[in-house]
Amino acid sequence: MRFWLGGYTADMDGSATGFGMLLAGAADDASAGGALAFAGDVATTASPSWLAPHPTLDVVYAALEARQQVQAFRRTGEAAFVPLGDPVPAGEAVCHVAVSPDGRFLVASCWGDGRVVRMELDAAGRPSSPALAAAAVDPHGPGAPAPAPGDLDLAAAARALREAAGAEFAHLVPDHDREDAAATDAGDAAAVRPSRAHQAVFLPGGLIATTDLGLDLVRFWRDSGRGLRLVQEVTLPQGSGPRHMVWHPSGHLYVVTELSCELFVLAPSAPASGSGPEVWRLAGGAPLGAGTLPGDSAAELAASRDGAFLYAGVRGSNTIATLRVRGAGETVEPVALVDAGVEWPRHHVVVRDILLVAGQRSDEVASLTLDIRTGVPGRVRHRTAAPTPTCLLPVR
Repeated sequence: MRFWLGGYTADMDGSATGFGMLLAGAADDASAGGALAFAGDVATTASPSWLAPHPTLDVVYAALEARQQVQAFRRTGEAAFVPLGDPVPAGEAVCHVAVSPDGRFLVASCWGDGRVVRMELDAAGRPSSPALAAAAVDPHGPGAPAPAPGDLDLAAAARALREAAGAEFAHLVPDHDREDAAATDAGDAAAVRPSRAHQAVFLPGGLIATTDLGLDLVRFWRDSGRGLRLVQEVTLPQGSGPRHMVWHPSGHLYVVTELSCELFVLAPSAPASGSGPEVWRLAGGAPLGAGTLPGDSAAELAASRDGAFLYAGVRGSNTIATLRVRGAGETVEPVALVDAGVEWPRHHVVVRDILLVAGQRSDEVASLTLDIRTGVPGRVRHRTAAPTPTCLLPVR
């Protein structure tokens, strides 16, 4: 099986020279369980840290993180791409690109300045006409509103859970109530925080969700044909840092938080009036596991083939957290925290019963076998050297 492999080049202190091809077994295998091999570059470019495919064309979009641009590449052979059109300006540290299911436009997310940018795509897949979406406003800043009715009050929930857990296990409960108190004591000096957009996900029905890691927001948008129109925001606990999301067939949206190493569940519900669009709310959450360490940061989130399990990468302790989906999708619970097999697991993908993990700082990709019964990854099955990998994209 083949994968396009994004990475950091010298302008981001990496050893890649573009984006390349990773082989897992034979190129035409339907599984990724075979031996791994880096097959070299397919395009030369600067720090293509994230790759996204066009839904129907042989075109791949790369977030050129250091250059603050999005570049389209057209496939010209089994292992060759050429630039398609000129690079399009996006924003500081553009780190993610998502393409609409109909191929009409893409959304770029910029970690450095918080920009969310819509770009038009023509019939050939060329991006153009960048349109900046509304800037995020810190919901935890001065005058921030209280949680809306029906939202989960994380501070109150943390206090109740700590009391129920008792002294022996109280330290495992995230300090959301204590963070609120600390923020209040710090005053206005602590209220100015940078916006850091990190991902966009297209949801059924034309809705688009984006994360803001810096301001603890998940924002929901609709496309107007010329730009993105903000329709709702969901606020996560202060300092949690929502990074990446996975939409689940149950209708829930799962969000992994980089800074607090947690998984939150967002659920849609009908409006109180009984008419109009659905309203998203924070329905629950869980820590990634008791083995995460101070200074750890979560990275990617992926679901198992059947949606019964979720996998979150944890950088620092270099582990993979497994969580089980319970009930109708509204509940998640930690199952295990195991060795990722690489250093700094930046990204991972699930292919049937195989988890492929990109180790950014160990310059390698490893494959782990997933236990079908427990969902837990086992020991490393195969590994290969790969230059500063940051993104794995299965080849259609």
